[in-house]
Amino acid sequence: MEEMEVPTEHLHEAIKEKAEEARERWVMYLALSTAFIAVLAAIAGLLGGHHANEAMIEEIKASNQWSYYQSKSIKSELAEATDKILLQVSSTPIPGDNKERIARYEKEKETIKQTAEAHEKASETHLEQHKNFAKAVTIFQIAIAISAIAILTRKRVLWYGAIALTLAGSYFLFAGF
Repeated sequence: MEEMEVPTEHLHEAIKEKAEEARERWVMYLALSTAFIAVLAAIAGLLGGHHANEAMIEEIKASNQWSYYQSKSIKSELAEATDKILLQVSSTPIPGDNKERIARYEKEKETIKQTAEAHEKASETHLEQHKNFAKAVTIFQIAIAISAIAILTRKRVLWYGAIALTLAGSYFLFAGF
C-alpha cells in the first residue's frame, strides 16, 4: 500500500514564507514611518527657522524704535535747556518758547515707547515658537536615529520607542503654533 503524503512539509514552507512576508512588511512600515518622521522634522525645522528670523526682525524693529525714542528725548531735553538758558539771559518771557514742542515730543515718545514694547513682545512670542519647533526637530532626529537602529537590529521595541518619540515631537510641533 502506498503511503499517504502528509502536506506538512508544504504547510511548513508556506508558514515560513508568510513569516518572512510579515517580517518584510514590518520593515516596510518602519521605513515609511521613518520617512514620515523625516517630513515632520523638515517642517518643524522650516517653521523654527522662520520664527527665529521673525524674532530677530522684531527685535531689530524694537531697537530702532528705542533709538527713535532716545532721539525724541534728546530733542526734548535740548528744548527744555534752551528755554531755561533763554529765561536766565532775558528778563522778559520769550514769545516762541518750546513748551508746545516739548509737549509734542513727550506725546510722540509715549507712542514710540508703545510701538517698541509691542515689537519686543512679538519678538518674545516668535522666540518661544522657535524654541518649541527646535525641540520638535531634536526629538524627531532622535526618533529617526532610533528607527535606523531598529531597522539594523530588527527589533520592533526600538521602532515603538521611535513612534513614542514622534508623538512627543508632534506635541512640541503643534505647541509651536
